[in-house]
Amino acid sequence: MPQLNPAPWFAILVFSWLVLLTVVPQKVLNHSFTNEITTVSTKAPKSNNWNWPWH
Repeated sequence: MPQLNPAPWFAILVFSWLVLLTVVPQKVLNHSFTNEITTVSTKAPKSNNWNWPWH
């Protein structure tokens, strides 16, 4: 029964993981974001109160 012989399947598993662990992180780290990150001001925005008479 060739299914019980782990030698070729284990090698395929190890080599496929090695390829994935070397190729995928490089592709992920090379990803560039379209929106630049900007810092948020610590000052609260000035809001105008609505002093409308409620009749």
